[in-house]
Amino acid sequence: MRLPLALVFFLLNISAATAAVTVIDGDDWSLPAWSLPVDENRFYSEEASPADHVNVRVIDLTWRQINPRMGEYSMTNTGSAAGMKFPSLRDQLAIPGKYWLRIWVTGEKWAPAWVKSDCNINKTWMDHDGQARHLPIWDACVWGHVKNMYRQVLLDWGLAADPDMLFAHVPGGFYYTEFDFDIPFQAADDGLSFSDFSAWFHSAMSELVAIANGENTDTEDDYAWKLVYTGEDYPFDNTWNGATNLFARDAVQAGMGIRNGITELFNFHLNHTPAYGASIAQDGHIVIDEDWPLLTDKRTIGAENECYDACGYHAEDLYYAIKMSNLKALQMRSKRLYVVPEDSFLSRFSKHWDWVRNSLGKQRYNSADAWVALRTAQDKYWLDDSSHTWNNAPWVRNLERWLVQKDVGADGRTRQGSDHRKNEIDADNGESWEGRITDHAKGQDYFYFFIDDVFASAHRQEWQLKITFVDTGDSDWWIEYPDGQRLVSSEPVPRSDSGLVKTATIDLPAAQFRNQLEHTADFRIFNGGTEDLEVRFVRLIKKHRPVVAVIFEDGFEDPDP
Repeated sequence: MRLPLALVFFLLNISAATAAVTVIDGDDWSLPAWSLPVDENRFYSEEASPADHVNVRVIDLTWRQINPRMGEYSMTNTGSAAGMKFPSLRDQLAIPGKYWLRIWVTGEKWAPAWVKSDCNINKTWMDHDGQARHLPIWDACVWGHVKNMYRQVLLDWGLAADPDMLFAHVPGGFYYTEFDFDIPFQAADDGLSFSDFSAWFHSAMSELVAIANGENTDTEDDYAWKLVYTGEDYPFDNTWNGATNLFARDAVQAGMGIRNGITELFNFHLNHTPAYGASIAQDGHIVIDEDWPLLTDKRTIGAENECYDACGYHAEDLYYAIKMSNLKALQMRSKRLYVVPEDSFLSRFSKHWDWVRNSLGKQRYNSADAWVALRTAQDKYWLDDSSHTWNNAPWVRNLERWLVQKDVGADGRTRQGSDHRKNEIDADNGESWEGRITDHAKGQDYFYFFIDDVFASAHRQEWQLKITFVDTGDSDWWIEYPDGQRLVSSEPVPRSDSGLVKTATIDLPAAQFRNQLEHTADFRIFNGGTEDLEVRFVRLIKKHRPVVAVIFEDGFEDPDP
């Protein structure tokens, strides 16, 4: 490819920057002092644990305890589900602090005893784990009673407007209320048609949104943004030939938030997720639609990371599993994260978890960092679903958050890394190769990086890179980046051939990122030109708080930018 003369001059006019380089063993999750969590409510769980920064507890209720008799509602009844006992709503509300709401609706013993007879229900279905047999929530009679219950709880009792209630899982169906579609799929064998289920689903999501918004035209009492749909994209639909694949997206478009309960399986089924504004592009990279309203408005995007040595799973490499599942949750732009202090190992890996908590809910405008985990991973879900495909499917490239690494040009083609993982946590998680390596023998000596333009647009910013690499070889490597006038080389990073994973911190004096390198890249890593370099993780950090107006989730501008 012939480059424009001005670009050739720019690339040839390379000078050396003068800034110290530090190298430490292992990962480095540190952030600048100015960067703080969005608030103290990013972690949620069953119980609050302030010492672990878990300040959001659950209020659990069953439909039966709320609505024991037709037309009668109680705040003093107790309930139970899934082997758990629930105090009365009055007692649970008496506990101070923030909470999230989960109402167990469809189980035979979760629903009021009178519903089956009133609605003439004579068929129920067992969920995949044998937790409960479930009523057909799509039945018009059953759904009518469910809506009345939600009106009572959200409107008449005022929970939707309660500032302590941060979000509520809906619609409350099936195993652990996660709204897996195994129950309607079973019902299809007994005559439930797709058209009937689809009509109910789309109407029901809109009706729940309307209820949470007060069923009026007054926008001042709209709280549908607190509703969180608990289903998932591509819900393993072999019954209706994938016709339900985009139902989670439809729930989000109706006005709800979303969550996923199994980001511990960080390679599987969570890459092409339209409900989150994400798709796998033809080159295998996950592309996020930054204009997807869910990402920046008040709605919740939730994930759950606690099943590392629990829930029937066992991580062989605990730190690796925790790190990768959290990177996955953040790549999905999660704003809140379900954790269990012991099962999530919050204390053991506190530095990493502090970084996660600081990152949850951040936007391009107020995040201290953008990052990419360089890797190639197999998404085994797409072995059995050809409705979406891409080059080299089912392999997916990298986990990226406002920073992208791509193989481009005549000198920037990389090879898969040396850290081969297989079936971590579960066989569904498949294989991955962590890291990418230059290919010096073929003249491929560079890694090229592309920064999100909004993230890079911070005014009068000073930049820093933290690059996690494998310390093999004994030659130096460095960064090449533009300062607006010429291409600048950072101070060199030494290698000692220890074989250890290390992280180098490199300041980039006067860096200006305006897509000035080949292929509109913003900076590149040079292996030194004599031997290969393996890079695992790259974080670009804003050393100072951005001097711009920051738009928070509630839509208000930061008064002190």
